[in-house]
Amino acid sequence: MPNSAPEITLSARNLTRRFGSQTVIHNVSLELRRGEVLGLLGHNGAGKTTTMQMLTGCLSPNSGSIEICGIDLAQKPTLAKTHLGYLPETPPLYRELTVNDYLTFAARLRGMKSADVSAALAQAKQRCGLEAVSKKIIGTLSKGYQQRVGIAQAIIHQPAVIVLDEPTVGLDPSQILDIRNLIRELGTAHSVILSTHLLSEVQSICNRVEILQNGKLIYGDTSARMQRYGQISGFIVSLRNPPAPSVLQNLGGVTQVEQLSDMQFRVLHTAEHNPSAELLTLAAQQNWQLEQLTPLQTTLEEVFVKITDEEKSKSGEKS
Repeated sequence: MPNSAPEITLSARNLTRRFGSQTVIHNVSLELRRGEVLGLLGHNGAGKTTTMQMLTGCLSPNSGSIEICGIDLAQKPTLAKTHLGYLPETPPLYRELTVNDYLTFAARLRGMKSADVSAALAQAKQRCGLEAVSKKIIGTLSKGYQQRVGIAQAIIHQPAVIVLDEPTVGLDPSQILDIRNLIRELGTAHSVILSTHLLSEVQSICNRVEILQNGKLIYGDTSARMQRYGQISGFIVSLRNPPAPSVLQNLGGVTQVEQLSDMQFRVLHTAEHNPSAELLTLAAQQNWQLEQLTPLQTTLEEVFVKITDEEKSKSGEKS
């Protein structure tokens, strides 16, 4: 059960995987903590799915070790997998079964006792919003509902660790919001690791981020710190009756002024000295007629490109 899981629910050490002579995963190590949603982020082809397959015991690493709740996945795979739920990128559904029959099958496949299946089935359907479709054939359901069924089979045995590979791929915006809300809720009781190439996914639901590029982990931190990575200190200011750019340049702490239009300027300043208050005072005194002052915000997309480009530069890789 999740509440009896240790603090570190998943630990991977120095994972390497080769296909023939090509090494696709290079010495990857990561940890997942109880009550955490970890986003494994990367471009398509970065190695996310291969990593997920190793973490869930579907693919053996050539070297390295994986522990699920302190149990070695290679040495005791059956016991380790009792603490693990997995949703591959293509949900493992039997489309000809009803939702109830399929989830009952999934519970028994997980080794649940017959007496416990009914309660587990009811809870999984409730958490995934499947009560209204429980008697329907899976093949007749929308892609969003099929994804919910896929998540339900991953959590029906109440695992400590839930692994989701691209859980919102191919869904419409409404379905994406529903699945993200579900994952966020799961993260309060389980440990969740999900792979994605969608930056909005990370911002919306992940506590922590690991970036994978060319099979190597190149960055790891909280999603909040990632957003501040390489952040530029500055603002955009609009003045209906602006002074010469040199006047703005002379404000304390200003490092650069770029005139974007007749009335709009991009002002960069040092992190230690924000001249916004001084600018507001001068604008009132000099009748500059300030219309808008908006701090510069770095998007996760910009941060991701910055981190991956820096790694390319360090490794000498061409864009």
